[in-house]
Amino acid sequence: MPSRVVTGPSVEPLTLAEAKTHLRVAITDDDALITSLIVAARMDAEFITRRAFISQQWKTVADRFPSPMAGKLMEMWQGQSNSLAGLGGVSQLFQTDKTGRGIVLPVSSLIQVDSIKYIDTAGVQQTLSPALYLVDSHSEPPRILPAYGTQWPSTRQQPNAVEVLFTAGYGTTAASVPDGIKAWMKLRIGALYEHREEALLVERGQLVDLPFVGSLLTPYRVSAFV
Repeated sequence: MPSRVVTGPSVEPLTLAEAKTHLRVAITDDDALITSLIVAARMDAEFITRRAFISQQWKTVADRFPSPMAGKLMEMWQGQSNSLAGLGGVSQLFQTDKTGRGIVLPVSSLIQVDSIKYIDTAGVQQTLSPALYLVDSHSEPPRILPAYGTQWPSTRQQPNAVEVLFTAGYGTTAASVPDGIKAWMKLRIGALYEHREEALLVERGQLVDLPFVGSLLTPYRVSAFV
């Protein structure tokens, strides 16, 4: 299920001034470096937690809509029997929930589903009406299911026949990002700023990670299972 950022965050969870205060840096010589470290720390924390912090738009694609587990197993069996990645050349599938019908989105916290588009069997791109699907933003990770009494439409058998555009994040401002995440970012920025090489040479003693650092992100981690 390939996913990518379409529109990135407009601001970072930490300002340059906040990072420099934590680093106790007064000079401006390293402003560009520290700014880049803020971005790197944010992206690292987002990857670990499976979240977007400041509102950003994402696109995720698949070769078809989900089907129940029995259908998936049949696709895998027939695909392997014919030396294909899947039935009809299907290879990229959405992660699904336990029903086998729900599209599980790769990023929390969901703000909104902007659109669901698909290539119909005639080869024409269609936009699925929001009335035909249900958005579950309470679950983490969030998911999208067919509306009651409906099913996903048929698609042409081609790569990336279905695309979902959605917006995720805590909000549009740095104030909306939890303090625990910001605290972790400051520690990561401090480590990156202090140690600018890939490896450290420790002549005496042993280099030990502070045990509480990783746990700062624990309350915000999203499980991959629904």
